[in-house]
Amino acid sequence: MADKSSTTIASLRESLCSEATPLPVRFRALFSLKHVARNGSEAESKEAIDAIAAGFASPSALLKHELAYCLGQSNNQEANAPLKQVLADLQEDPMCRHEAAEALGALGNQDSLQILREFRDRKGEDVCITETCEIAIDRIEWENSEQRKAEKLHQSDFASVDPAPPMPESNATVEDLEKQLMDTSAPLFVRYRAMFGLRDLASPPDLPTSTPAVLALAKGLSDSSALFRHEIAFVFGQLSHPASIPALTASLANVEEASMVRHEAAEALGSLGDEPGVEETLKSFLNDKEKVVRESVIVALDMVDYEQSGQAEYALIPGQAV
Repeated sequence: MADKSSTTIASLRESLCSEATPLPVRFRALFSLKHVARNGSEAESKEAIDAIAAGFASPSALLKHELAYCLGQSNNQEANAPLKQVLADLQEDPMCRHEAAEALGALGNQDSLQILREFRDRKGEDVCITETCEIAIDRIEWENSEQRKAEKLHQSDFASVDPAPPMPESNATVEDLEKQLMDTSAPLFVRYRAMFGLRDLASPPDLPTSTPAVLALAKGLSDSSALFRHEIAFVFGQLSHPASIPALTASLANVEEASMVRHEAAEALGSLGDEPGVEETLKSFLNDKEKVVRESVIVALDMVDYEQSGQAEYALIPGQAV
């Protein structure tokens, strides 16, 4: 059985790392490896993490950023070492380095605080790295605090390990959380907590707070921080709520917008692929001047095909892999 699983992981690694493999297939291989990294035996998890990390040799910033995200979601401390390497590589695309810092925060190891503080405080550092390191530090400190033990958190509909937890359970309204979301005098970690609080009020979509929460989140797309705007777009991808389509379309269409935001808007629209007009909108950006946007649209259109096909899982499922 171990040999079979090793063969599967090796096959997925080959798909992930081959530049000849179509990008959507590489993404599906990655999500399968993430599943093994999180749920496999100790040996399988280590092998899957090594396979994911091998993908950092790719020239695709989009793929590498997704590798870092998946390592952060693996819940496996073996992932810390390759993530630290990516964060410390000043030749690496800032979008990948930011995702590596965020992933270190998601893994929550206090040993990561040193490198996160180093790049938070580094002179001349890209602002998206500085801000991500700040949030990751706050998340790790919160995770290991007395405050964490005292807080009662709402059970989220989403399995992701987020850059910040939602606000603790309270009677906070959409209006209250929107105020915290848009308070630029507050630490980003606090504003992110409001963001994820609004996300939870928007799910499931038949909640009376759902559409108002989505519209409140959409206001965050006018924030001065590209990092903040990109996280709003990511949340919209999780929610797949039709009320977010106008805001996401506007972000994708704005060629002055940061590519990290536009790419996230494209992928979020991919999760809404069965809604009228979304597929056509995405296709109109297949020749965008930004490579990361073009690649995101290709992946998003593959997600649209998945949404329309009724497949059970968007991944090459371990055991059924090529």
